[in-house]
Amino acid sequence: MTRAPVVLGLSALVAAAALAPVAVLLGMGIGAEVALGDRTLEVAANSLLLTGLTVVGAILVGVPLAFVTAYADLPGRRVWTGLLAAPLAVPSYLGAFAYFAAFGPGGEIQGLTGLPLPNVDGLAGGTLVMTLYTYPFVLLATRAALRNLDASTLEAARTLGMPLRQALWRVVLPRARNSVAAGGLLVALYTLSDFGTPAIMRVDTFTRVIFVEYNAFGLDRAAWLSITLLALVAVVLFLESRVGVVREAPGRPPELPLGRAGKALAVAGMVLVLTAALAVPIGVFGLWLVREGGAGFDPATLMNSTTASLLAALAAVAAALPVAYAATTGRLGRLLERAAYVGFGVPGIVLGTALVMVGLNLDFFYQSLALLVFAYVVRFLPLAVGNIRPPLERAEGGLVGAARSLGAGPGEAFRRVTLPLILPGLLAAAALVFLEAMRELPATLLLRPSGFETLATHLWRVYEAGYFGRGAVPALFLVLVSGAAVALMLKGERSRMDLT
Repeated sequence: MTRAPVVLGLSALVAAAALAPVAVLLGMGIGAEVALGDRTLEVAANSLLLTGLTVVGAILVGVPLAFVTAYADLPGRRVWTGLLAAPLAVPSYLGAFAYFAAFGPGGEIQGLTGLPLPNVDGLAGGTLVMTLYTYPFVLLATRAALRNLDASTLEAARTLGMPLRQALWRVVLPRARNSVAAGGLLVALYTLSDFGTPAIMRVDTFTRVIFVEYNAFGLDRAAWLSITLLALVAVVLFLESRVGVVREAPGRPPELPLGRAGKALAVAGMVLVLTAALAVPIGVFGLWLVREGGAGFDPATLMNSTTASLLAALAAVAAALPVAYAATTGRLGRLLERAAYVGFGVPGIVLGTALVMVGLNLDFFYQSLALLVFAYVVRFLPLAVGNIRPPLERAEGGLVGAARSLGAGPGEAFRRVTLPLILPGLLAAAALVFLEAMRELPATLLLRPSGFETLATHLWRVYEAGYFGRGAVPALFLVLVSGAAVALMLKGERSRMDLT
């Protein structure tokens, strides 16, 4: 098609822009002379320990919940599944903020009940918080695999005399282990990349130390640490690509009777998890809202978040369209699409560090709204491409050819055939990028213009100042925004993660 060379050229420009921050970071890191000693090993150990413990915790929580919501004879399993997936709608840094403020001497819980509770911080606190907000990755991946397992497999094991518990352990779980591993690797990727939770919980992981080095003007050391973190993330992404999830034809899932005591235990466990993940942070933020109202919150903060996120959404859709189209044209287009996906695997703190260096070399770009929007686009471009490409493939599969055979030109075929078909995907892509940009913290902290506060950075500022109550409004706004983002994600993934 005559449009293909033009689209491939535009896609190549987008891919180059997505790769540029990583290239700059590698160039800075390689050209710097930095001594990496015991401190770096300690940071690496902390990062790996937090990641490993979180993965174990997410599996211990997510796998039993997957079995319960997939097989147990509980009423309202669909509702329970939706509720248990809801912690994805709370950015982990909000949960960390709430737990840090609620527990310990002088915390909100002691103020309400008089009970002297220990602090929730450090490695233990970080593991708890990260587990609460990442277990849904394991839950949803494992449950999807379990729901595709036909009941006859379990029934055959039972017919051969195998007890139910042993049959679940030796027959059912092995068929879902790749899905468990895939969910666990997503947890690992999220934990390695997260900045807010380790920073609030005071765990010296790579993300927290990179931010500290940046604030101390140690850009060379921040670059080296960023490269090291990027290497760990690359290892996780490689492992994730090697984990093949077993695809089975959907069958008749088994239904396991729990009995009265089993049902009570299952419901109690689910309520406990939901209380820890949702009720505690929402309760803390609601308490602050009642006690202090909107004190210290400037409506311009919401306007700033909205403006930057809207610009990012429009720019991301404009950049994603040629990338998505190029992916339908052949191997080169698919390679360019993969290159454009790099930003999604780069932690926000690493991307921010790289773009700070770009801004320092381009004075007009430094601490500008344009640089912040560029960071959002690089980071969330894959979300836009993922929503645009499927309807575009369907449109290009035959309908456009039919229109061209009837005499329509390329422009007319796009306007009258392609655009109406991909419009829902364009809107979903824009909405998802908008919502994700609204809650992005580390890249915004490093790249925002001077005096430019967003919801996420306002929350960070009140945490640092110790005026916790003033975080109520931005925190609740971010919960709503995150809930909408997760609802869109789950809607887009419904075919892969059946919630019925």
